[in-house]
Amino acid sequence: MSAADVAVRVFLKLEPEDFRTLQAIELAMTKHEYAPIRVIPKLANLNPEEAEFRLNRLEKQGLIQHWTGPYSGYTLNMAGYDCLAINALVKANILEAFGKPLGIGKEADVYDALTPDREQVAVKFHRLGRTSFRQTKRKRGYIAERLHTSWLYQSRLAAQKEYEALKILEPHNIAAPKPISQNRHVIVMSLIEGAELFHYPELPNPQVILNEVFDNVRKAYQEARIIHADLSEYNIILQPNQHILIIDWPQYVRADHPNAEQLLQRDVKNVSRFFQRKFGLRTKLKDAVDYVEKAATTSLSEPR
Repeated sequence: MSAADVAVRVFLKLEPEDFRTLQAIELAMTKHEYAPIRVIPKLANLNPEEAEFRLNRLEKQGLIQHWTGPYSGYTLNMAGYDCLAINALVKANILEAFGKPLGIGKEADVYDALTPDREQVAVKFHRLGRTSFRQTKRKRGYIAERLHTSWLYQSRLAAQKEYEALKILEPHNIAAPKPISQNRHVIVMSLIEGAELFHYPELPNPQVILNEVFDNVRKAYQEARIIHADLSEYNIILQPNQHILIIDWPQYVRADHPNAEQLLQRDVKNVSRFFQRKFGLRTKLKDAVDYVEKAATTSLSEPR
């Protein structure tokens, strides 16, 4: 059972005092790896006996973890952090009910859900704590050095960065999810339907799909002035209507980034190699990069 499954299962059982206790631990963890027990009652505005009861209850539900070392303290589990984000989104009238998981990955879980207006949406829980901080920092340049960098901070920052990218892309009608809301490490976006390209053994017209990918990479670069910076067959969705959707934007960079050209070329190369390996389409890398990067009328409609 994933952390989000745990959070959704216990969410309706939680009481206001439980949420105050979770928030107290979250606040204390900005300064401590483990929230000292002695500070939790005050931060939660609870007397010590009530705080102890809530801590025991939350631990049994799998939302927090007890630690004993030089002092005694608690840390949020992923499910506890999920509950805090879900609670904020429910109170803001963004979410009403959860459905099935759409995808469980190394760095994120995605679920479908309903808004109070009964609109289907996708809810993405960033999970950067599944990889080590050193690995994450090497891959994601936006994570800065600081005295105490927890998985909460990493995941929250990733969600903020991706939500920012989706907001930039939205006015340009680029094939990416539409942003709805963000809280902590969670993003609510338009529904994601379909499967990643690597799942398809064959496509009805791979050249058309390749052209659509490059058209959207081009629009993102030339109009929105951003680069995905981690594009591959693993984050390009082919939807039931046979149009693509580009997902997973937390590593995006702006077009004026010092490594922008290198990252743009890598995105183009990743996509070109996949279509050549899987579907036999040969595209000259220079032609593809020129098409994406320059205000030219070069067509990529013919295989190269």
